[in-house]
Amino acid sequence: MGNGALRVNGFTNTVTVNNHITVRGSDWYWAACAIMITSTGVFMGLAFTKPRHARIFHYITAGMTMIAAVAYFSMAANLGWTGIAVEFQRSNPRVAGNIRQIFYVRHIDWFLTTPLLLLGLLLTAGLPWPTILYTILIDEVMVVTGLVGALVKTTYKWGYFAFGCAAFLFIAWTVIFDARDHARSLGADIHRVYTLCAAWTIGLWLLYPIAWGVSEGGNVISPDSEAIFYGVLDVLSKPVFGALLLWGHRNIDISRLGLNLRIPGADASSGAPRSEKVTGTGATNDAAATTA
Repeated sequence: MGNGALRVNGFTNTVTVNNHITVRGSDWYWAACAIMITSTGVFMGLAFTKPRHARIFHYITAGMTMIAAVAYFSMAANLGWTGIAVEFQRSNPRVAGNIRQIFYVRHIDWFLTTPLLLLGLLLTAGLPWPTILYTILIDEVMVVTGLVGALVKTTYKWGYFAFGCAAFLFIAWTVIFDARDHARSLGADIHRVYTLCAAWTIGLWLLYPIAWGVSEGGNVISPDSEAIFYGVLDVLSKPVFGALLLWGHRNIDISRLGLNLRIPGADASSGAPRSEKVTGTGATNDAAATTA
């Protein structure tokens, strides 16, 4: 039967685009969607191997990939986009059109998933909540300026790009210096996990402005190439990041991170009701109290 999404949904909504994805681009989006769905299932399945109070990082990673799955479904189905006049019209046949297809649903994905990614990362470092929340706020500024810039057809789009890059530098400083120093104080194992995940994240995030600049910004590469560029980055920064984070946390008690997440009436180490665990000392004390 083949991939009929482009035929069904077409390339006209409020405008008609002549610089858009092909079936190859749609096929890649479907593949990325499948990866995100599979990752969500795996992360949620792994959550049930942990006590309920210790599943926060599983829920964070599964949330990221679940949202990304919806976004990639939309892009694969040729939905969630608008047409924007390009600032630089190229002679290359693959990007020759003057109205480029811009997937705003991709930026909605990032608006929801990048805060989750930062939350998982900065909780690993045990940062105070005010610092985490402020860093997430700056992240939202970064994502929104990227979206607005992509929807601007004049050279002013690069002003928004500059604001986004400045926001990224703030985030990078917090992740690389402030949070890493905090993670070091929590123990060598936590510091090792945090450093790996932080380096992975910042290294990948450095490539996103380049992807934006050659696609939505500069119209250098085709929408199909844009799909591959962003798609590979998203797979590496969501499912692969999530796998690294969960693997690193497999032997770390979340209470060491300052996360006192407990079920009411549950034992601190296992999550089982306290009534199920009676220590020898407790039994002696109870017996003594009864005798008295």
